[in-house]
Amino acid sequence: MAKPNYSNWDKKDLIKEVEALKKKKTYGLVWEEDKTKEAFDYYLNWDGTQNKETFGEEEGKFPVLQEVKNKSIDNKDPKYNFMIEGDNYHALAVLNFTHNKSIDVIYIDPPYNTGNNDFVYNDKMIDKEDGFRHSKWLSFMSKRLKLAKDLLKKEGVMFISIDDNEVAQLLILCEEIFDRGNTDLMIWDKITGNTNAGTGKMKITHRFRKDHEYLVVVYKNKNKTFFNKPLRIKNFKNDYGNPDNDPRGNWMSCEICKSEEKSNPNGKNYYDIKTTQGKIIKRQWHFSKKEFLELDKDNRIYWGKGNIIPRLKNFLKEKSPTTPVSILQYIASTTDGNNEIKDLSLKFDNPKPTELIKYLLEISSKKDSIILDFFAGSGTTGHSVMKLNKLDGGKRKFILCTNNESNNGSGIKIATDVCYPRIKKVIEGYTDNKNKKVEGYKDNFKYFKTAFVESAPTDQNKKKIVDKSTEMLCIKENAFKPIIDKKGYKVFKNSDIHLGIIFDDEQIDKFVKEAKNIKGKFHVYVFSFDDSVPKEDFKSMEGRIKLCPIPEVILHVYRKIFK
Repeated sequence: MAKPNYSNWDKKDLIKEVEALKKKKTYGLVWEEDKTKEAFDYYLNWDGTQNKETFGEEEGKFPVLQEVKNKSIDNKDPKYNFMIEGDNYHALAVLNFTHNKSIDVIYIDPPYNTGNNDFVYNDKMIDKEDGFRHSKWLSFMSKRLKLAKDLLKKEGVMFISIDDNEVAQLLILCEEIFDRGNTDLMIWDKITGNTNAGTGKMKITHRFRKDHEYLVVVYKNKNKTFFNKPLRIKNFKNDYGNPDNDPRGNWMSCEICKSEEKSNPNGKNYYDIKTTQGKIIKRQWHFSKKEFLELDKDNRIYWGKGNIIPRLKNFLKEKSPTTPVSILQYIASTTDGNNEIKDLSLKFDNPKPTELIKYLLEISSKKDSIILDFFAGSGTTGHSVMKLNKLDGGKRKFILCTNNESNNGSGIKIATDVCYPRIKKVIEGYTDNKNKKVEGYKDNFKYFKTAFVESAPTDQNKKKIVDKSTEMLCIKENAFKPIIDKKGYKVFKNSDIHLGIIFDDEQIDKFVKEAKNIKGKFHVYVFSFDDSVPKEDFKSMEGRIKLCPIPEVILHVYRKIFK
C-alpha cells in the first residue's frame, strides 16, 4: 500500500489521522524511550542542549582510558588482552575508536531483567513492579547494541545469553538494529547432568521447570558468516571414527550428490562415476568431475564396502564450514560454571561455564580472532579464549568490559574482586580449592579504567584529550613496548609496526630525527588543532609512515556517537 501524501492535508484531517494511528495495533518494538534515559544521555551531546543538572564526574565530558599499571601481566607475546573497568557504554565508545570494524566475535551475558535485583538502571535496582521495567531494559540495551554493531567485522557474529523475560523483545530489537533476517536463536540445555534439579517441596511459580536458556545469534551480515566444526563437545556422542586408519584422524562421511530421482540430466555437474566394484552411477553431484577426481586422489572419497554411493570424508580436526545444531546439549551446565568459580576460590552468582563459551568460539572464531565481552561479569569469556587457544594453538585475544558494582549486593566488587583475580589466576596458575595445582596459560594482559575529559570543543580541551590519549592509541595499535619516551613524543612497538605519538607539534623535527633511524613501518599520531597533518615535515620517512591528526581522529568518532 502506498504511503499517503500529507502535504495537502488540513489541520483537522491531520489530527484525525494521528488519532487513528494511535489506536492501531503495533506489532513492532515500541518502548517509552523519552522516559527511560540514562543519566549521561543528558550531557553527552553535540546539539547544544546541555542539561544544567549535575550528573557526577562525567558531566559534559568524553571517556578516555587510564591504565592501572600494577595490574599488568607480561609474558612473551607482544600483543595483549584487555580489560576495561567502567560503564560499558563508555567502554564501547572508546572501542569504537580503537576497534571499529575489528571484532570477530562478541559474546555477552546481559542482565536478564527478572525483577530480582539483577538490573541496575541509573543507580537503582529495577523490580517487577516498575511500570517502565521493559522500556528501561530496551533503552539500555539498544544504545549498547548500536555501538557493538559498529565494532563487528562484516562477517562478525554476536551471541547474547538471555532467558524468557526478554528473549522476545531482544530478538525484535536485534532485527531492528542489525536488519531483518540477521538473527538466529539457539537453546542451551543448562541442566544436563542434574536430573534431580527441581524435585522436592517447592513453591510452584511456573508450569514448566526452566531447564533452558537462549542464545540470540546476531550477524553483521548473515550471508558472509560461516561456522566451523567444533573441536569436541563434552559427553557428545557423534559419528566420527577412523575405520581406514587415515593419518588425518577421525572423520565422518557426508553425502555429495542428489538422489537418482532428484538428479537433473541437463543440470550442472551431472556425470557418471565408476565405483570400486565396477558399478556405474549417474547422478547430479555437488562439485565438478575434476574436483571429484582430485578428492578421490587425496583419499577423501569414502567408497565403503560394496556398490554404495560414494561419500565425502569430513575430518574432525580440519576447519571447514558447517551448520551447527540450534539445541545445545551435553556441553556444560550451570553447575559446571559454579564449580569452576569455586575452584578459583572466588564468589559469583551463576557464571556461565567455560565449555559453553568455548564451544561458541570454536564454531565462530579463527585462530587470530579478537573476542569482545562487554558484560564480562566473572571473566568466563577471557578464561574460555585462553582455554581454546591452548587446545588448538590459537592466538586469539580478548577484550573484557565490566563495571565494579557489588555482585548482587554481596559487597564483592565484580571487576576488582572477581573478574581481574580470575584472569590473573588463569594466566599465572593457581591452586584450586582441592589443593591441586593448575598450570597457567602464560598470556599478556592489561587493565584500564574509564576516565573523562571535557567535551566542549575548545583548543584547551583538545590539548587535554591529546595528553590523555596514549593508552587509547596503544590499544588501537596493540603496541605497548616503549622504544622512545620523551616529554613531547613517544614511540611504542609491537611485532608488526612502531607507534609514534607527538603531543606537541614543535617536537616534530626531534621525533623525525630519532624515528628515521629505526627500521620498520610507523603509524604516527600528530597533535593538530584541526584535521590536517604537516606531511612535508615527514618527507624523510615517506613510504613507511602513516600519519593521523589527534585529537581529530578521536573526536570524529565521538561526534558520531554523542550527538
